Amino acid sequence: MDSIINFFGSFNWGELIAPAITIILGFVLYNLLQRFFKAREKRSDNAVLQRQISSFIFMLCLVITFVLSLPVKDSLKGQIIGLIGILLSASIALSSTTFLGNLMAGIWLRSVKNFRVGDLVEIGEHFGRVTTRGLLHIEIQNRERDLITLPNLFLVTNPVTVMHNNGTIISAEISLGYDVDHSIIEPILIQAVEDAGLENPFVYIESLGDFSIVYKAYGLVKEINTVLSARSTLNGCVLDALHKADIEIVSPSFMNQRQVNEQVFIPTQRQHKKSAQSSPEEVIFDKAERAEKLDDMRKKAQILEQEIDFLKKQLKEETDPDSKKLTQERIDKLQERQEKMHQYVKDKEKEVNSEGKDQ
Repeated sequence: MDSIINFFGSFNWGELIAPAITIILGFVLYNLLQRFFKAREKRSDNAVLQRQISSFIFMLCLVITFVLSLPVKDSLKGQIIGLIGILLSASIALSSTTFLGNLMAGIWLRSVKNFRVGDLVEIGEHFGRVTTRGLLHIEIQNRERDLITLPNLFLVTNPVTVMHNNGTIISAEISLGYDVDHSIIEPILIQAVEDAGLENPFVYIESLGDFSIVYKAYGLVKEINTVLSARSTLNGCVLDALHKADIEIVSPSFMNQRQVNEQVFIPTQRQHKKSAQSSPEEVIFDKAERAEKLDDMRKKAQILEQEIDFLKKQLKEETDPDSKKLTQERIDKLQERQEKMHQYVKDKEKEVNSEGKDQ
C-alpha cells in the first residue's frame, strides 16, 4: 500500500497535460469536422465520401500526435510510431487487392462521373438501374427486382454500358428462310418498328446462315425507363407484321418434315386489346426510381443553397432599407424551405437505404 502511495506521490502529473490536451483538442476538432461535412451534404454529392476519407486521415494524425505527446522516452515513441507504420503498411498490403482497390476505384468513378443514380447500366452480365453509389460498391436493381451489389473494382475491370438518357436503340432479331426475298422482308420489319412506337427504324441483314437469313430490326425508344416493355412490344409487332403478310417464321427442317397436309403455321389474326395496367418497369425498378428522385432532390437542394448564398452576398451590398428587408424575407423563406427539403431527403435516404434489407 505504501509503495502505491509513493508511486502516485512521486509521479509527475504535469506530464499528462499534453496528452490530455491532445485528446480534448482532437475530440473538439473531430466534431467540428463532422459538422462541416454535415453542412456540405446539402450542397455536395461527394460529401459522404470526403467525410469518410478526411475522418480516416484525421484519426491517423491524432493517434501519431498523441503518441508524440506521451511522457515516455524518444526511443520508445519511435518504436510505437514504427509499429503503427508497420501495421498500417501491412494492412494496406494485405487489403490492396480488395479494400484499397475498391476505395481507389470508387474515387476514380466519382471523378469520371460516367453514370448516376437511376441510370440503366449493363456491367458484364449484369443489367439494371443504379440504386446506390457507395465508397466501396454500387447497388443495381435488375429486371427481376432483386438488388445486386457490385464492388467498384469490378466496374473498373469490366466494360460499363450506360444507356443514353435521351433514348437508346433497341432491336428484334429473327431468322427467315431463303425462300422469301429480303426486299419483301425489310419493309415489313420497318413497319413493325413503326407500329411499336419507335423512331428512326432501320433493318440490317446480320448474317447468311446455311439454312436461314438473320434479320435485325432497330428503332429508337425515347422513354428510357420503358426499355424492357418496348423490347417486348417490338417483338410482338414483328410477329404480327410477318403473320399479317403470310410469312411463316419456321425453320427449313420444320418445313421439310411436315406430315399435316401442308398446313400453314400462321395463327389466326385477332384483335389485341391493350391492357390498362401500369408499366412493369414501375414495379421492376421501384427502388431505382425512388433513388433517382432522391438524387434529383439533392441537386435541387444544391441549387437552393447557391441561391441563398447569392442572396446573402446581395444583402451585404444593399443600401436601401426596404430592399434589404425584402431580400432578408426572401432568404428566410428559402432557408425554411431548405430545412424542410433537407429533412425530407434524410428521411427518404433512410427509407431507400433500408429497402430490401432486414430491419
